[in-house]
Amino acid sequence: MGRILRWATAAALAAGSLVAIGSATTPAAALDNGLARTPQMGWNDWNSFGCNVSDSLIRQTADIMVSSGMAAAGYQYVNIDDCWSTKSRNSSGDLVPDPQKFPNGIKAVADYVHSKGLKLGIYSSAGLTTCAGYPASLGNERRDAALWASWGVDYLKYDNCGDHQGKNGQQRYQAMRDALAATGRPILFSLCNWGQESVWTWGMQTGNSWRNTGDIQANWNSVMGILDQQVGLEGYAGPGGWNDPDMLEVGNGSITGTEGRAHFSLWALLNAPLIAGNDLRTMSADTRTILTNTEVIAVNQDWGGRQGSKISDNGNLEVWRKPMSNGSVAVVLLNRGTSTATVSTTTSALGLGAASSYSVRDLWAHSTGSSTGTISASVPAHGSAMYVVTGGGLVTPSATPTPPPGSAGAIKGVGSGRCLDVASQTNGTQAQIWDCNGQTNQQWTSTSSGELRVYGNKCLDVNNRGTADGTNVIIWDCNGQNNQQWRFNADGTITAVGANKCLDVPNNATANGTKLTIWSCNGGANQRWTRA
Repeated sequence: MGRILRWATAAALAAGSLVAIGSATTPAAALDNGLARTPQMGWNDWNSFGCNVSDSLIRQTADIMVSSGMAAAGYQYVNIDDCWSTKSRNSSGDLVPDPQKFPNGIKAVADYVHSKGLKLGIYSSAGLTTCAGYPASLGNERRDAALWASWGVDYLKYDNCGDHQGKNGQQRYQAMRDALAATGRPILFSLCNWGQESVWTWGMQTGNSWRNTGDIQANWNSVMGILDQQVGLEGYAGPGGWNDPDMLEVGNGSITGTEGRAHFSLWALLNAPLIAGNDLRTMSADTRTILTNTEVIAVNQDWGGRQGSKISDNGNLEVWRKPMSNGSVAVVLLNRGTSTATVSTTTSALGLGAASSYSVRDLWAHSTGSSTGTISASVPAHGSAMYVVTGGGLVTPSATPTPPPGSAGAIKGVGSGRCLDVASQTNGTQAQIWDCNGQTNQQWTSTSSGELRVYGNKCLDVNNRGTADGTNVIIWDCNGQNNQQWRFNADGTITAVGANKCLDVPNNATANGTKLTIWSCNGGANQRWTRA
């Protein structure tokens, strides 16, 4: 919804992160209701209309969803947001549709929407009142779910406003999950708790999607701020349950066409629910073209369901990547700056194997080119380029064998081809990569406590026991603390135990002397290591 701005806390990761080709996190089993096997697509009235929802608006929107080509492109749900009911329940305790807004009730609207081959969504909150002060569903979950099912409702957006009666989010949202299941009607369950209580850690077994940020606004800074909060959450989503960075603002407010294409590209790559928030009845031809780009939508709807992630960050220039089920990779080259700039990556950084040539499909120009290994574009300010790159196949990371205690040897970066190195024995010297040379400053001895020792008594150390992305990795006198413990993982990454983040070569760099940090684990070549 658009009137309460509440930013997530644990999700508010650093804006400059290089994250997410994968994750060590294993999501819980998806909610077993058979819905949202790919991210849901549809429309919601709040961003453009607020409380001004009505029977006629919903019917007109359903008509336009069909005539505009949106339904054919995959949009399915027409969703009613807050303010649809009267201010109090009836004498039987039931919610009552506002007779001025919905003179024929909700079932008549649902029937009309269904006649168009579409589905109807409704709104409530996991508190005593909704965000606009209408009666909500806490304590009335079974009654309300049964009522909605009797009306033919197909989708519930469940907000987080109102008195919670001392109950936590999991209790409140799972009560509605169970109530919806008890109706016997398939109703997609969209959690909207603004990213509180680390919802991504329990959302999968509770709902079909979960908002992980505060409300989006129709301006570039809001879109980018919410984008930043998606970094590191990709491991929690998959078929049946999706991270939700809020509705699309394409065609709204100050969002330009260029910004709208970037916004849509990124939300598609993130496997976000694609819920349009504009007035479909008056949208421009350009907005309609953006929302119905079936090539971009196909990335979002890929059956493999792997959420995209940021793999490179160079100030305002970023690279985002999503592995596709057919072995190709979708990529967004993003320019957050205020002037045109060239944004580049490589097929190796995208996780593709070696090939003499790669097919590069431009999803906005609808044209196909080729590359020998570099993917590059001149990208306008606040804009993006989006491609699907095919060739070489997705590389499956090889494991870095956990060295037995007492063993010594070099540790070589997969992406750089250079070795883990320190330039001196002084405490605080930052670790780096350097041409492998077999010298003492590249010989790392593993211990039974998980240390990586060099020079006999110096340990690889996360500076000042830091946990933030970008914290320097140094050497220090061995002291037994967990910021000097390291775990070798099956995908070739090496995790700093205390921070639970990976040993990382920033920006996929390969140059001698590149200083090392820790970063949220993403499985990228710049985080994978082998024993040389």
